[in-house]
Amino acid sequence: MPYGLRVAAAVSWRLLVVAAALTVLGFVATRLASVLVPVAVALLLAGLFAPAVSWLTGKKIPRALATAIVLVGGIAVAGAVVTFVVITVTVGMPGLIDQITVSLTDLHTWLRAGPLHLSQGQLDEMLGNLTAMLGRNKTAIASGALTTALTIGELLAELLLVIFCLIFFLAQGNTIWAFVLRAVPARLRERVDVAGRSGFTTLAHYIRGTAAVAFVDAAGIGLGLVIVGVPLAAPLSTLVFLGAFVPVIGSVIAGAIAVLVALVANGGWAAVIVLAVVVGVMQVESHVLQPLLLGRAVRLHPLAVVLALATGLVTAGIVGALLAVPLLAVFSSGVRSLTARPDSPGADDTAQREPPGPR
Repeated sequence: MPYGLRVAAAVSWRLLVVAAALTVLGFVATRLASVLVPVAVALLLAGLFAPAVSWLTGKKIPRALATAIVLVGGIAVAGAVVTFVVITVTVGMPGLIDQITVSLTDLHTWLRAGPLHLSQGQLDEMLGNLTAMLGRNKTAIASGALTTALTIGELLAELLLVIFCLIFFLAQGNTIWAFVLRAVPARLRERVDVAGRSGFTTLAHYIRGTAAVAFVDAAGIGLGLVIVGVPLAAPLSTLVFLGAFVPVIGSVIAGAIAVLVALVANGGWAAVIVLAVVVGVMQVESHVLQPLLLGRAVRLHPLAVVLALATGLVTAGIVGALLAVPLLAVFSSGVRSLTARPDSPGADDTAQREPPGPR
């Protein structure tokens, strides 16, 4: 048998074994997504809240009490933001509906008098077709509403699991990590410990840098919306903040929604101004904030970020897009730490700065 064929066969069956293992892992992860996703989100939040807990602990406050203070403070801030957004939507929605009504009236006039020259009969026929389509799909719409209600119930259960896991990650992170390390062979335990600490440090830097970038994006675009006079500026700014946690596409989609609201509510020139504000903020994010806050910590090539984002979006939807890049960053950092020489300069400097779980 030719040597090249033997090598190709050996490589092929090894690739098949790896593919089979990845398939099994993917199947298990899919079946346990309602557990794994909350745990992953809790780890992200642990990286965000760990400095506050460590600071309080340094002030001689017991770690359990410091964890409680940080969690209660975080929940209070989140509740205040949600309340403010809900109140803003409640107050601003009637005015937005009035502006949308005016815009629809202008659109109706343009369709009749504009270049399309549609008659009233044609417009009535279009409206009738739309109504008939909604009537034919009312069963699907009702089942979709039921599915949404069930999804909200599942989200509440997963939110409770996130909070539960976060409490223990913040209060007993090192103890949990030491327990996990017991499953690693003794000769590899130190290297895996270093890789885990390095991975958590990268994760913490990623989530903190992303939160800072998201805040700047939301503040910049929100200020532009307020100056232009676009309604619902606060909810749109919150949407921009949340969208920034999905790299590349999140802020773009949120900005596009802001431009659309400006177009419907304030007209074409206002939409152009808002579009300019969104593009300007995105440029500052791409060329200043991302390299400054995330570049050294994450160290991922833009192509790797886009491919990871696309893979996560295809395999797990918006949750996959949210978790794909931080998971890739943790994996990349861990692999670099494992493959680095133990005596190389800076091989475990990153790992020594921060543990894989908050102390």
